[in-house]
Amino acid sequence: MRIISLNANGIRAAARKGFFEWLPKQAADFVCIQETKAQIHQLEDEIFHPAGYHCYYHDAEKKGYSGVALYARHAPDQVHHGIGWAPFDQEGRWLQVDVGRLSVVSLYLPSGTSKQERQDFKVACMDYFTEKLQSMAAAPRDYVICGDWNIAHKEIDLKNWKANQKNSGFLPEERAWMDQVFGPLGWVDAFRQADPNPDRYTWWSNRGRAWDNNVGWRIDYHVVTQALGVTVRAADIYTDHRFSDHAPLTIDYDYTLKP
Repeated sequence: MRIISLNANGIRAAARKGFFEWLPKQAADFVCIQETKAQIHQLEDEIFHPAGYHCYYHDAEKKGYSGVALYARHAPDQVHHGIGWAPFDQEGRWLQVDVGRLSVVSLYLPSGTSKQERQDFKVACMDYFTEKLQSMAAAPRDYVICGDWNIAHKEIDLKNWKANQKNSGFLPEERAWMDQVFGPLGWVDAFRQADPNPDRYTWWSNRGRAWDNNVGWRIDYHVVTQALGVTVRAADIYTDHRFSDHAPLTIDYDYTLKP
């Protein structure tokens, strides 16, 4: 089973940069996209509904902002547009498909870099998801939560970690929360199951020559339940072409869909 996640930083912009020409060659079972920055009525072109996929979108109420998408080769038993928490759902940040005992989620956690109000909302999201992730991990389902979590977990996950310890995305309290997610809450960082190496990033600032010099952050994840964690076989961050300021994260699982 192959799952791809990408923060597109505007799905229409990613389309212009060749994302939808690249995608069919990847033979993915599920594709999770974040930051679509579009309303569904703006995505009627067939390019945004790739052949062979059941395609779903969850938009933010604010135009040109946030939004997530999920493409599934397998017809879902159920689709969840949102998580049931209004402040989060109004920004179009959670889209989930259930196929048999597997649930795949496209998640876009907020950034706190623009102003303190947004960092406060990010902390509120972390608090909300602590209980949510605990209950999900205890459920008799297999979960893959793909997306932009806007937090680099460890020093290995960003180039300039010393200079960023007081910046949103690498704050001690954010990293401690990720320790919880990958510790007591029982979830697994799927990428690190396959690739323990440094200098493996998924986002690069548009400032300076961050991309050229690989001065990046690993803030995009597949966060999976324990049973799925042991099935990870390979992981790849695609950097041959730039579709966004993020790179597509692809993970292969030795997993068979079950009723």
